[in-house]
Amino acid sequence: MIELTDVRKVFPARRGAAEVTAVDGISLSVAAGEFAGVVGPSGSGKSTLARMVNLLERPTSGRVVVDDQVLTDLDDDGVRTARRSVGMIFQHFNLLDSRTAAGNVEHPLELAGMGRSERRRRVADLLDLVGLGDRHGSRPGQLSGGQKQRVAIARALAARPKVLLCDEATSALDPASTAGVLELLRQVRAELGLTVLLITHEMAVVRAVCDSAVLLDHGRVVDGGPLAEVLTRPHSPLAAQLLPAPAVAGATGDLVRVTVTEAAPEGRVLRTLAGELGLDVEIVGGSVETVAGRRFGRLLLSVSGDDGRLDGALQRLRDGGSLVERAVPGDEPLPIDVHDQPEGSEGDPVHAPYEPRFLDAPDVQR
Repeated sequence: MIELTDVRKVFPARRGAAEVTAVDGISLSVAAGEFAGVVGPSGSGKSTLARMVNLLERPTSGRVVVDDQVLTDLDDDGVRTARRSVGMIFQHFNLLDSRTAAGNVEHPLELAGMGRSERRRRVADLLDLVGLGDRHGSRPGQLSGGQKQRVAIARALAARPKVLLCDEATSALDPASTAGVLELLRQVRAELGLTVLLITHEMAVVRAVCDSAVLLDHGRVVDGGPLAEVLTRPHSPLAAQLLPAPAVAGATGDLVRVTVTEAAPEGRVLRTLAGELGLDVEIVGGSVETVAGRRFGRLLLSVSGDDGRLDGALQRLRDGGSLVERAVPGDEPLPIDVHDQPEGSEGDPVHAPYEPRFLDAPDVQR
């Protein structure tokens, strides 16, 4: 549904400042019906990448295909027509204060030339869909932040798009409103068969709704893939963001890091180490979360007893499908800080770009 091939965006030098490369040769594929996330620190190129999907920003080079249309081959009129299949939701809602909720949803339909009676029916259906059937006549100033974003979602769906772009759509919302909007996005994706590309710096949002994700840094993809695969990949920077590994510093004894999945639950590891082998096991730290509808987690165990049996025990667990490894300081990738870099900055990356070989593999590049 969405195919980006080696897209690059360079903003020219201005007022004596050097040119800025916001997106630097990204290739990305999102399948029809997929809920994909793009994460990274401020200034990593996330929003620029989103705006290139519907050519609000035309790439300096590269190819953009949406719904089998090569947008980068179209002239301006062709791009305007193609954008009708791509809805977009922004962080700050962008509602017209002079219009009611119904009027904001109706606006793109007016511009498209839809008849009045058909517009009204469509608007009523959309407001019902987003849970605001009783707020037709409310103006933006009379709505909460979550309600404003629901109006914005209804407006984005007005032209029956096949792709929905969400650029930090929950960043301005409180936790309760965020949960409601994410549940609504899951609902409309399922009911309307949409493909959703979500731009965010909030890892909790990715864990809640995304099937796959890519991590950007300094305009490049540094990690990515289906979340179920990423979270079981050793030394994954994206996994370190989604489920930070427990800290090793200060822990004592032989340390074992356990990756928890539905196929390899922590109970199996604990039973083998403590129950069957008689080793003393203490859970030092960690967490277990629901990611992409499945159970994942990382635990740090301190194991003491017959050290000669530990390596054999770990191999036995690996042979049985458990994801376990000895833990030592420095064996985990440093997570990219998604909060400290100033918003809109396109300066130096937080750390040197990581270039994993798997990015060249087409089956992981989704």
